[in-house]
Amino acid sequence: MATRKNTRSRSTNAYRCTECGWTTAKWVGRCGECQSWGTVEEAATGAIAAKTTVASSVQTPAQPIGAVDSTVAQYMSTCNPEFDRVLGGGLVPGAVILMAGEPGVGKSTLLLDVAATFARGKATGKAHNVLYITGEESAAQVKLRADRIGALADTLYLTSETDLGTALAHIEQVIPDLLIIDSVQTLASTDVEGSAGGVTQVREVAASIIAAAKRRNMCTLLVGHVTKEGTIAGPRLLEHLVDVVCQFEGDKHSHIRMLRAIKNRFGPTDEVGCFDMHEDGIAPVTDPSGLFVSRTPHPVAGTCVTVTMEGRRPLLAEVQALLDQSATPQPRRATSGLDSSRISMLLAVLQKRAGFSVGKLDCYISTVGGAKISEPSADLACVIALASAAQDKPLPRKLAVFGEVGLAGEVRAVPGIRQRIAEVGRLGFTHVIVPASPAGVGQVPAGVSVREVASLGEALALLFPNAGN
Repeated sequence: MATRKNTRSRSTNAYRCTECGWTTAKWVGRCGECQSWGTVEEAATGAIAAKTTVASSVQTPAQPIGAVDSTVAQYMSTCNPEFDRVLGGGLVPGAVILMAGEPGVGKSTLLLDVAATFARGKATGKAHNVLYITGEESAAQVKLRADRIGALADTLYLTSETDLGTALAHIEQVIPDLLIIDSVQTLASTDVEGSAGGVTQVREVAASIIAAAKRRNMCTLLVGHVTKEGTIAGPRLLEHLVDVVCQFEGDKHSHIRMLRAIKNRFGPTDEVGCFDMHEDGIAPVTDPSGLFVSRTPHPVAGTCVTVTMEGRRPLLAEVQALLDQSATPQPRRATSGLDSSRISMLLAVLQKRAGFSVGKLDCYISTVGGAKISEPSADLACVIALASAAQDKPLPRKLAVFGEVGLAGEVRAVPGIRQRIAEVGRLGFTHVIVPASPAGVGQVPAGVSVREVASLGEALALLFPNAGN
């Protein structure tokens, strides 16, 4: 009698995407998850493992949640106020932080500066052991950067390593309070198939480093690569495993850098840190409002100051507009730092609801200092800047404007009105035009005059009595 084969122990062949880890039973040219071409390769899957049904012994018994000691998870300041702001107060022992950003934006420079300041221990009064593992540069190259930015400390240890086992041995030897790995895609384990940076290797490296961090209550900072679309490279499992995910942003042609928290288990995700990148390193900017406002000696037509919210921080930004007769049948629309489709909509509202003939004019509108404004609270400032350019009449120097403009010409309320007005008063502005709100604007700073408007026509009538005529 023929014996029946055990299908559960038979190895089968599957196909897996090397970019995101998506699997399929047959080969396809394009990944069904990340839509990448040519990344699906054959991968042998082992026998199906039996389910674990036997209970093992308990090493650490469960305890009531009220009896858990939470003092071991207190924030530790890095002496970098902007970095601490984004993390929610500082580094948490055992936390694993993933920082991603485009090449050349300054991730390594920022983390090297944080490593040195944390190693000196000015905030806690005692030095901390910090281990910096670099896989993309040699130790001598990192030392040159440290000399240039002044990131030297006696308890800051540096090694250039790409083997996971050796990196874990360095951790056993140094016993660091803070571990920095630059980057996680450069480490590889000899026990796992695949090249460094592949899905399997990244998963294994991340799991091993996170396990060591939790076991030792060791703060860990991981640098991650990004794809050409700007997303974090590797499997999404990496983002799920870590505690905090930060995105470091900035234009290579500008010295301003922004750090945003996309995920944070220990604090808010709406905080933004601002940094100034210069030849001597990177420095936190605790008051960045002045960076995005021009300092022309005389008022110029077509400029208007607005207040945006970056997370919970109000920032002043200036919008500049220029209108000119078009030399072509199709007027040109050029924007910088603003949404081009929204500017086209605001031009239509300005012409239809306020009577300004701007539809056949070339329109150039941008922000100052490389600021990027995406929230609709800048609508009213953009429209007023366009109206000022059309009338060739400059606005008062100490005027700030914010509010969302609808297609019907109404001015809608925006969140954080009181915080925006307080920031305007702190920086010396004397007049503010804000959306009308049922709750009111609350207490107004001394010396600041606030005018509430409900429609675009009402706002333009305050600044240009003959608007549209």
